[in-house]
Parts: sequence; C-alpha cells; structure tokens
Amino acid sequence: MEFEGKVTVVTGGASGIGRATALAFAREHASVVVADTDSEGGQRTASDITSGGGKAIFVAADVTVAADAQRITSEAVRAFGGVDILHNNAGIVRFATLTETSEELWDLVVNVNLKSIYLVSKYAIPEIIRRGGGAIVNMGSVHSFATAKRYAAYAAAKGGVMQLTKQMAIDYAPHQIRVTCICPAAIETPLFRSALVLEPDPLAARKQCEQGHALNRIGQPEEIAEVVLFLASPRASFVTGAAYPVDGGMLAML
Repeated sequence: MEFEGKVTVVTGGASGIGRATALAFAREHASVVVADTDSEGGQRTASDITSGGGKAIFVAADVTVAADAQRITSEAVRAFGGVDILHNNAGIVRFATLTETSEELWDLVVNVNLKSIYLVSKYAIPEIIRRGGGAIVNMGSVHSFATAKRYAAYAAAKGGVMQLTKQMAIDYAPHQIRVTCICPAAIETPLFRSALVLEPDPLAARKQCEQGHALNRIGQPEEIAEVVLFLASPRASFVTGAAYPVDGGMLAML
C-alpha cells in the first residue's frame, strides 16, 4: 500500500512496460490514469485494474499533441483530484541511418519519445506542485548511453530524454519533485516482438539479442515496473537527476 492516496499517470499504458507499471501501481493502491492512442488496450488495462478493486481511468490521447497532453492531466484532476506521479513511458522505435531517415520519420520518433515528455510534464508539473511535490520517471533506454547501427532518430531522442531528465530535476527540486530516467535494454514487449519480425531470421535475431545481455535473456516488463515503482516511492527520496540502466548487464559488455 505504498502509494495509497496517490494519483499516477502512465503514458503508453495499453501494453508492455506501461501496462505492467500501471498494474503494479494499482496493486500498491495508487489511482491510475492510463493514457494511450490504443483505446482497446488502454481500456483493457484500466478495466483489469477496476475489476480487481482498484481505481483507474483510461484517457485516449496522442502524447505528441499539446491539447491531448493537457487533457491527460485535466482528466486526472477531474477523476482523482490531482497528480502525484508521472511515468512518461510512451515510445516507439524505427530503424534507419540518418540519411535513410525522412523528415517525417525523424519527427515521428523524436516527438513520441522526447517531445511527449515535454508536453505531458508541462501540464502535469503544476498539479504535482499543487499536491506538495512528487515524482516523475521518464523512459530512456540503453541508447541514452550507447547505440548501434541504424538507430539515428531513436538514439538522438533517448539521449535527449536523459539530458532533459537532469534539467527537470534541477529546475523542480525546489518544488520537491524528483525526476529520474529508467534505461532498459531489450524487454519482452509487443514493440520488441514487432522489431524482431522485421529481421530475415527472427529466431536467430532473438538469440543474438539475448547474448548481448550478461544475463543472457530478454527482460520482462514487470522487472522494469519494479524499478519504476522504487524510483517513484519514498524509498528513493534522495534520488533525482539520475539515469538507471535496467539492462541485464548489456552496457557492461560493451
């Protein structure tokens, strides 16, 4: 019951890490606002929480659009009275070198992964301040630290997430808002599986990916959710401005 009485917003909550995190917050008695463009998946996450006795609403929102980002916070306030915790989780990946990347693709990847954090946080932070402070956990990546071939826009966006996290932590520390960044490696999500099917030999690609982690496996969304909850909790009360790799030892092997 660590989050009893707290209101948590999770973007990209329809599936993968976002869904696992929303469910985890609900198990700790937080009221959860699930935001996503996927109405079916988002409604399912919220329904799974409420059917289990928890409190949740779904907000259909494109986090790259200012009006939608603002509506996420206004719906949280309307339903639950405010916002205490924000998990900026929404993200996508596309594979291309810089010269292969069209302007439209660049904007899509950077907007979903980076601009969305600016927009959703912009409207949530005043409400978090009004509640006396809280926590924001942004979704970075191992690509915030190091990268690989054909990740031009994604690596640029995730590098930006880590720096934006540090800047937000500095700016809002006087308001008792802690801001951190979580940086996963390969996680068993629909996003990961959709990337695998693009490979000529998906099974071989999966095996190679597993071997790129010291633990020799792909991570699970629930493992990431546990770290998100820790960073959002009072147990991490002296943690801000930091980026946390949760990568099965991938970065250690580089």
